[in-house]
Amino acid sequence: MSAFVVLAAEPLFVLVDTAVVGHLGITALAGLGAGGTIMTLLAIIGTSLEYGTTGRAARFFGAGRRTDAVNEGVQASWLALFIGLCVLVIGEIAAGPMVRLIVGGADGTAAAAASWLRIALLGLPGMLLVQAGNGWLRGVQDTRTPVRIVVLANVLSAVASPLLVYPAGFGLRGSAVANVAAQWLGGALCVAALRRERLPARPRWRVMAAQLVAGRDLVLRSAAFQAAYLTAAAVAGRMGAAQLAAHQIGMQLWNLVALLLDSFAIAAQSLVGAALGSGNVAAATHTAWRVARYGLIAGLVFAAIVAAGWAVIPAIFTSDPAVTQQTHYLWPWLIVMLPVGGVMFALDGVLFGSGDFAYMRTVTLLAALFGYVPVALAALHFGWGLGGVWAGLTTFIVVRFVAMAWRTRGGRWLVVGETR
Repeated sequence: MSAFVVLAAEPLFVLVDTAVVGHLGITALAGLGAGGTIMTLLAIIGTSLEYGTTGRAARFFGAGRRTDAVNEGVQASWLALFIGLCVLVIGEIAAGPMVRLIVGGADGTAAAAASWLRIALLGLPGMLLVQAGNGWLRGVQDTRTPVRIVVLANVLSAVASPLLVYPAGFGLRGSAVANVAAQWLGGALCVAALRRERLPARPRWRVMAAQLVAGRDLVLRSAAFQAAYLTAAAVAGRMGAAQLAAHQIGMQLWNLVALLLDSFAIAAQSLVGAALGSGNVAAATHTAWRVARYGLIAGLVFAAIVAAGWAVIPAIFTSDPAVTQQTHYLWPWLIVMLPVGGVMFALDGVLFGSGDFAYMRTVTLLAALFGYVPVALAALHFGWGLGGVWAGLTTFIVVRFVAMAWRTRGGRWLVVGETR
């Protein structure tokens, strides 16, 4: 339940933010879609900080070495600051060209996206600190602290966003300011949690180097995700502002449900990592298939809810008829993806917990390069519309589902010990 709350908090805020911005008009909503896509791309290192740290910390914790587990969080937090500041500088310099890569020649949308992105980038180091904090806290089986941190930060942001956008008159930029405030509050609370552990706070370059090596495959995996999502956003942007705005709505709904389903993966990651760290193969195997069943049930429930909300849900985010019509083209694909995604995310967590990062990297790269990207580009070339873009996303999910299920049925992921 705690993992469910943590994962739900941020995408729920993003949905609130999308609804707030959506009523500013197509240009603002499309700008948020383009800027948000780039922000997610620049934050891919957070995957290794969060999921990589959870796996390493959980194995130490399972072996009875809690101090070493927490130290993984200390070093991951240093990496979050170093990398976050570097990416912040690069992002500010390249914001304009990156935005134009997505929206093409739409000058109004490009200007809106760039103004949002340049402010939102200021919160990137704080975002990475939260991901590093979530990683080590889950590794030591502390499920309550991440809930408090994420809920406090996102409640602040959810309250601030509409106030800054409308009464304060900041418009789309108010959304970005609310993002930055939430990310730095969350980062500060994660640092405070580390300080309560009373461990030496100095950087340990050997541990950080090991984390970077372990995170290499996770970063490549995340890069494959973002290449796919960036391609989809760029294709939607070239179809028109209404298509890009509808794509933003669809992606945020998918991100919300995907992260809710990922709560099973988070639980599996921590439990599998601790079980393998203590040498208990039977517990790891039992956990794998139990969370897969839970994921399937949850995916079917969410699919039913989304199907029932065909006419109602898009109206929450936009009053523009053209945008609403475009959401209906992607809706059937979103419904189909949810049950498959429920099982896939659960098995993702199993393999994350086992540290089977190289396999996950390879599968994700193949699914993106030979599944999502070709179909999305074909949708633009052959005029398949937004539904074609989402057919590519469905292909991406199905390929990964098959590969994760096949791997889990085998035993090569069952590697015991404090490190893989």
